[in-house]
Amino acid sequence: MSLDSQKTTDVDAAFARTLPKIELHAHLTGSITPKTLHEIWLWGKRSEPDLVLQDPLIAMSLDKVWDIRTFFPLFSSYIYELCSSKESLIYSTNAVLCDFRNDGVVYLELRTTPRSSDSLSKEEYITTILECIENFSGKNRMHTYLILSIDRRNTALEAMEVVDLAISHKKRSILGVDLCGDPNKYHTNIASFAPAFAKAKQSGLNITLHFAEVPASASNAELQTLLSFQPDRLGHVIHVPENGEVMNEILRRKIGVELCLSCNVQAKLTPGGVADHHFKYWHQTKCPVILCTDDVGVFGSPLSKEYSIAAEAFGLGKNDLLGLCERAIDGIFGGAYEKERLTALLQEFGERVKIGG
Repeated sequence: MSLDSQKTTDVDAAFARTLPKIELHAHLTGSITPKTLHEIWLWGKRSEPDLVLQDPLIAMSLDKVWDIRTFFPLFSSYIYELCSSKESLIYSTNAVLCDFRNDGVVYLELRTTPRSSDSLSKEEYITTILECIENFSGKNRMHTYLILSIDRRNTALEAMEVVDLAISHKKRSILGVDLCGDPNKYHTNIASFAPAFAKAKQSGLNITLHFAEVPASASNAELQTLLSFQPDRLGHVIHVPENGEVMNEILRRKIGVELCLSCNVQAKLTPGGVADHHFKYWHQTKCPVILCTDDVGVFGSPLSKEYSIAAEAFGLGKNDLLGLCERAIDGIFGGAYEKERLTALLQEFGERVKIGG
C-alpha cells in the first residue's frame, strides 16, 4: 500500500461504517460518550439533588480541547466519580458495547484499570464488566474481550494484584494486561513492574504497553525496560527514535502497533495534523498496524471515522482499508478461531461489495 495525500479517496462514511473493523486500543471509561454520561448524571441528580458534578454535556462539550495536562484529571476527578456504582457501570459498559457494535466493529478488546469505590471492590468491578460482555445482545456479531491495565502510579504490589485478577478470570474472556496512566507524572519506577508482567507472561496472558507516548516516557532506559517485558503490542509509539536500537528491536520482533490518529492530533501528542502522523512510517513496516480510537468518548471519533480520516489524509481507497483490517488480524490477542473468523468476515465483505484491486 502506497500513501499519497494528494490522491482522491473513494471511501465514504457508509463504507467505513460497514467495514468489519477490529478495535484493540479502547479504554472502557474513555469510550463512554457524553450523552451516556449525561443520562447517568441525570439519575444521580434525581437521587442526590446536591450533586456537585457538572453536567457532562457541559463538562465535555465539543468546544473543549483536551491535551495531556487536562485529559487525565477528567477521569480521576470527574468520570470515575460519576460512574462509581454498579448500576452506572452496567449502564455505561452496555452503552459502550452498543456503540462499537453499531459502528461496525466485529472484534473488540476493551481495556480497563481495576478500581474500587464505596459500593464496588476491584473484583466486583471486573466481574460486573465481564457479565456485561457475556450477556451482551450483539455478542454473536461482535466478539469482545477484556484487558486489565496497570496504572503507572500503581505500586509493584498493586500491579501484581491486577495480574492476579486477570489470571483468576482468564477463562472469562480476559486476554492480557496493559500499562497505562499519565506518562508525564509517573515514569520513574517502571522496572518495579517487571515481576508482575513476567507472571502475566508465564500465565499465558498477552501484554500491551503504552509506549513512548510523550518525551518524558521515551528515554532509552525506559523503552528498553518496557521491551524487556516481552510485549505483544505497543500503543501510540510516538517518540521512538527512527533507526535507533529500540526501533530496530520493534521491527525485528514485528511487534504490533496500536495507532490512534484523532487522539494523538487533538491532544497534541504529535506535531502537525493527521497527514503528519507517524502512521506514514509504520504502514511501511512489517509490523501489524491497527487503527484504534483510544478514548472515543473524549475525542469524539469512532473507529469508522478513524478509517475515513486515514483514507482522506493518506489517499487510501476501499481496498487499502480492507487491507488494513486484514493486517490488524495478526495483532489480536484472540486465538486461531478468532483469526479464521475475522479472515472469513473480511473476505466475505470484500466479495459482497465487489472492491476492485
